[in-house]
Amino acid sequence: MLNLRYIFRLIGAFFSRFKILIFLGIGLGVVFFFLLNFLLPAIGLNQTVRIGETGRYVVSSLPAPILRLIGDGLTKIDSDGSIIPDLASSWETTDKGKTWIFTLKDNIYWQDGEKLTSKNINYQFSDVTIEQPDDKTIIFKLQNAYSAFPAVVSRPTFKSGLLGTGEWKVSKISLNGSIVEQIDLVSKDKEKMVYKFYPTEERTKTAFELGQVDKLEDLFSISPFDAWPKVKIESVTDTSEFVAVFFNTKDNTLQEKNLRQALSYAIDKTKLGGVRATSPISMDSWAYNPQVKPYDYDPDKAKQMIDDYKKTNKLDEISINLSTPPLLLSKAELIANDWRAVGLNINLQVITTVPTDFQAFLAIFDIPDDPDQYSIWHSTQTSANITQYQDPRVDKLLEDGRSQIDLESRRKIYLDFQRFLVEDSPAAFLYYPTIYSISRK
Repeated sequence: MLNLRYIFRLIGAFFSRFKILIFLGIGLGVVFFFLLNFLLPAIGLNQTVRIGETGRYVVSSLPAPILRLIGDGLTKIDSDGSIIPDLASSWETTDKGKTWIFTLKDNIYWQDGEKLTSKNINYQFSDVTIEQPDDKTIIFKLQNAYSAFPAVVSRPTFKSGLLGTGEWKVSKISLNGSIVEQIDLVSKDKEKMVYKFYPTEERTKTAFELGQVDKLEDLFSISPFDAWPKVKIESVTDTSEFVAVFFNTKDNTLQEKNLRQALSYAIDKTKLGGVRATSPISMDSWAYNPQVKPYDYDPDKAKQMIDDYKKTNKLDEISINLSTPPLLLSKAELIANDWRAVGLNINLQVITTVPTDFQAFLAIFDIPDDPDQYSIWHSTQTSANITQYQDPRVDKLLEDGRSQIDLESRRKIYLDFQRFLVEDSPAAFLYYPTIYSISRK
């Protein structure tokens, strides 16, 4: 007991003698902690932001927003889909779209300090001949006229690997085989960003929950973070892609246009969320047609059309298989219930890859930068044209659209293309998805 009293008296005497230094030390510690945790991140001094992205990518197929941080194209896409200069100051075609001549801007440098010239631009196309008559001129000679070629070279170009001309430079890249797992970027101001890639959205969310990343981008669902008090959630309508039900137009049941139209009328699109999409071309595009048939929700009309189809084809019932990826399962269930309500038998199938054989397929579709959708809807395109849609009139419009140079003439062609395609209903266009980014407060 005496020893314990002695210790307490010793501590008291020490505190009494050095209390000013003790309080001063505590104060300085609090100030240092404040500076370290609040002021330094605010000014971005050597701050590293770790971002989680969903998807499996090789180096050449990294998401376009990431590639555009690292490099630039000869051109770039404006907000309305029009083509504007980037590395090139101007371009022209001398033979209605078979030969394209680009003139480079002055004083552009690669990230290793070497000056950009036509000879160190590294575009590679299997069916295009490239010529560089001088340092400022690069010529592309195509086998066939292609009016959308200036949009093709909006893709960032790199001197070698991922050495580009952008504000951000690759400092490290981690691969698992050929698959990119992580890419580290550093800006000219020494800021750092680390992109980490995960195969599914659920895995990406788990990485955020475990503290492996600080921010998530391009999410289609915010659960469970909508219940977290200390996260910042931002949303935007992504008009560069749409959600649609694609119909197999060669299927014995769905080959008739009237039934496909009935299926479109039967879907209550207001329940699906997002901004309404009515066309395969983005609503922000210079070629968008806002006057196509909208297929507003009309279950009575849908039921009448389905009953007429049954009577004409002497059917007692109609059964349809609706395939969907797990990400869109909740939307597919709503659509299936709408179809059941108008007298259809629906079998819902969850799949993880794009099916080669299906009746109806709910999917998210990436809209091309240019309104040219030849590969998606032209009858000769056996791989990308998953609906197997064929129509001579639409074929001709798609052919004319990619060979016509005059912009106003192209716009008129694509207005007609949308009108006729939507009338035929090889797909039920539903909505532009809302995508979310989530970060810690």
